[in-house]
Amino acid sequence: MAISVLIYEDNDLLRESLRNMFALCEETFVCSDFRSPVNIENEVRQVRPDVILLDIDMPDVNGIEAVKRTRRFDKDVAIIMLTVFDDNEHVFDAICAGASGYLLKKHISTRLFDAVTEVLHGGAPMSPSIARMVISSMHQKNATVKDYHLTPREKEVLSFLSKGNSYKLIAAEFSISVDTVRAHIKKIYEKLQVHSQTEAVSKAINEKLV
Repeated sequence: MAISVLIYEDNDLLRESLRNMFALCEETFVCSDFRSPVNIENEVRQVRPDVILLDIDMPDVNGIEAVKRTRRFDKDVAIIMLTVFDDNEHVFDAICAGASGYLLKKHISTRLFDAVTEVLHGGAPMSPSIARMVISSMHQKNATVKDYHLTPREKEVLSFLSKGNSYKLIAAEFSISVDTVRAHIKKIYEKLQVHSQTEAVSKAINEKLV
């Protein structure tokens, strides 16, 4: 069965070019296209596309808002953003909103059909520069999140604390006094910028510090 595509693009020439490209491929067809996603909820429900191609910068309702509206009632339809933007803000806003892929318009002629196939097989197609930026940002985020300058002993104490051990058990494990355990934990609180054992353990688990 042919893949149905719903297009939202306010550039009339580009929208027509996209229609023509899909018309030349026997495996795809455009079920409908619009200049604005202002009525995207009704339109998606009516035509039930396999893939939505969605520009970001459109009048009335932008593409990111359109993704959010769609995801409120359809978590599964594949949504590929088509855009000239390759900056962090637009990329991450689109991904967080629920976009399945992100393709720069300059790569449409060479990557569009592969992107449609990839997204329908569970992939997340992205232009190479976008993929590199996402990976780089994740690396930077991981590097900054985990650097609290905890000493090896403080990490050990935090690990035992996260497993529900009492101060007395921690003291026995490391052959130190309970007062020394308290001193370590006070330092841990200061470095993690928390005020309780619950906060410290929650942060340690969420940020994979232990």
